[in-house]
Amino acid sequence: MFRRTYFVLLAVGLGMLMSILPVAAQDRPAIKRRHVAAAERIIGLNFSKAERDSLLGDLADHRQNYQRIRDLRLPNSVPPALLFNPVPQGQEFDTASRPIVWASAGTVSRPEELEELAWYSVAQLGELLRTGQVTSTELTRLALDRLKRYDGELHAVVTLTEERALEQAARADAEIAAGNYRGPLHGIPYGAKDLLAARGYPTTWGANPYQDQVIESDATVIRKLQEAGAVLVAKLALGALAWGDVWFGGKTRNPWNTEQGSSGSSAGPGSAVAAGLVPFAIGSETWGSIVSPATRNGVTGLRPTFGRVSRAGAMALSWSMDKLGPMCRTVEDCAIVFDAIRGPDGLDPTVVDLPFNYDYRVDLADLRIGYYKSAFEAEYGNHERDAAVLEVLRDLGAALIPIELPDYPVSDLAFILSAEAGAAFDDLTLSNRDDMLARQIKNSWPNVFRSARFIPAVAYIQANRARYELIQKMALVMEQVDVYVSPSFGGDNLLLTNLTGHPCVVLPNGFNERGSPTSITFMGGLYDEANLLAVARAYQQATGWHRQHPPDFK
Repeated sequence: MFRRTYFVLLAVGLGMLMSILPVAAQDRPAIKRRHVAAAERIIGLNFSKAERDSLLGDLADHRQNYQRIRDLRLPNSVPPALLFNPVPQGQEFDTASRPIVWASAGTVSRPEELEELAWYSVAQLGELLRTGQVTSTELTRLALDRLKRYDGELHAVVTLTEERALEQAARADAEIAAGNYRGPLHGIPYGAKDLLAARGYPTTWGANPYQDQVIESDATVIRKLQEAGAVLVAKLALGALAWGDVWFGGKTRNPWNTEQGSSGSSAGPGSAVAAGLVPFAIGSETWGSIVSPATRNGVTGLRPTFGRVSRAGAMALSWSMDKLGPMCRTVEDCAIVFDAIRGPDGLDPTVVDLPFNYDYRVDLADLRIGYYKSAFEAEYGNHERDAAVLEVLRDLGAALIPIELPDYPVSDLAFILSAEAGAAFDDLTLSNRDDMLARQIKNSWPNVFRSARFIPAVAYIQANRARYELIQKMALVMEQVDVYVSPSFGGDNLLLTNLTGHPCVVLPNGFNERGSPTSITFMGGLYDEANLLAVARAYQQATGWHRQHPPDFK
């Protein structure tokens, strides 16, 4: 994350454009005192004339250093040497592994119309596959057919992986028939956000400059799902370079209202799962990119703890904030997929090796369940439905504990993401290929990448020192509860917990007056996805909002 040494050039004062444009060393204008004075205004400092004079030699040397580092042309896949650690001082975690206890899928029978399987959960489809009532090839062809049939309306697909999918499905059928059943994902088709590499297919990151990029290896998540027997059927849309729902193929649509975008940046996964095109998909979140499209499309999403799932083979946006997670129909499905993709791979050094002791048979009375009091008491559009969530939890036996999040200038730390994103796409800015991105408005990546060049390295490090303090303060909050509930966009919860690395589950909790899905968010302790998912599942099973589907895609 500290591969941004060149941010110092503005911290200590260079002219604006000379810090952005690559200029031959012999053609670079001399750095003068007035340039330093101008840069001081950008970063909020005030040096004396003598101090400016003293700086000039160092600044010229720094500029040469920055150019030599730029000349290395570091690819997006190279991580920084310094790693983010979300663990509060002195905190320890359960290291004992216990058997996972999945909920029974119940008695599941093959429907008369195969199309009805488009709305079955992963657990239900897994039972049909295990008992030989359907084949993976049938499910895969169904998914491919629906992806082709509806993508003209939804724009959720970047690339179909049809040849690979049919080969994987045939292999799964042969293995299951031979009694070599790998588990609940064996033979299940799925889609992956197109920031994950898949051998033999483009990995476009949703952006024009990378339309033809082919990374000849599978991302770790793709590999782990293949080992579990899952079948990749499509690379799904993301807003260009993981922002929003607009990419080079247009705007990905919300199946509940196709006049509306599906939100982002996990736009394709949210839309495709909601419309019954795939049973589950892999999304990613840096700051709301699972929570927001899960809300808009009415699906269930898990954002795991930072460092639970390897990001090897995934586009880097923010090395200290990026997280990969499943988007599904049910909480239990999220748990099943998470169990397959979690754990170290020897490639992503942030990933920890801790158990996942999921047991759906949670008694809410045995856990300390909190709620973000001031956020629930605020005036906002989804207040009534969110308040009803608390009543359901009380009916299930929870003795709800009011909590407040740390009183801290959380929004002032958001530029950490901008600084890291500017470094991740340094070459895009320097080459001016950022002009090729679909969105060129003020509030879009090209402008953010350029403005990131003016973030002082010292300020970036200071922000991460403040982040360390925030982590310790958040640990004191989490000492009070095992799980807490928050409005999905309430207060500082979304940004704060993305900065501290805490996991969340977002799931449907009703529909607004326009008939659009709404959501609620359950938050868990670091690396405690087991309790988090079990509590969220208990709420979901008691309500059933997840069983409603967009009528135009049935």
